[in-house]
Amino acid sequence: MVEQTDVPEPVHEHAEHHEAHGDTGFRRLAAIYVGVVAMLLAISSLGGGKATKEMLAANIRASDTYAFAQAKYLRQTAYELAADQLDAEIAALPAMPDAAKASMTATAQRYRKAAEKYASDPASGEGRKELLAKAKEWEGVRDHAEAQDPNFQFAAALFQIAVVLGSVAIVAASRALLGLSAALAAGATALTINGFFLIVHLPGG
Repeated sequence: MVEQTDVPEPVHEHAEHHEAHGDTGFRRLAAIYVGVVAMLLAISSLGGGKATKEMLAANIRASDTYAFAQAKYLRQTAYELAADQLDAEIAALPAMPDAAKASMTATAQRYRKAAEKYASDPASGEGRKELLAKAKEWEGVRDHAEAQDPNFQFAAALFQIAVVLGSVAIVAASRALLGLSAALAAGATALTINGFFLIVHLPGG
């Protein structure tokens, strides 16, 4: 008579073999997934590094341009004051010889033309007016990069957590952990895309 305990052994072996084969396939797919997430993490990190560099560089350029515009304003003011002083001297000395008056008037006019050039010089683009416009442009570049940066920072953090959870899911053969990792990776991917295109501005960004 055959023992009942001897009958299910092939069935158990088949089930164990099937389960082991399933775990192997799961782990293989999970490992591929983790590799893809690591690649996305690298892309996000590159975007964040680029945004940070642009933000710092644009901030320096804006500060330098504002300083240059301030120097132009000081020179402009100095020429205007010199011209006003010459005009005052001419008015205070009516008995001054005509040749001296003409010389001083010409000098005052030359000073005023120089002051006007310091105030605005479209030809060279280095008048105070043009420099202030350039500084505003650099501020725009800085603000854009500053708005991008938080997206990449948050995305990198989520990608890192997703990689860790994915790695644990491989060891534990846990589909639940892999699902949680995938949800975080999806959020990080959305943040990375938003970092490049700024579809939505994050608060504080």
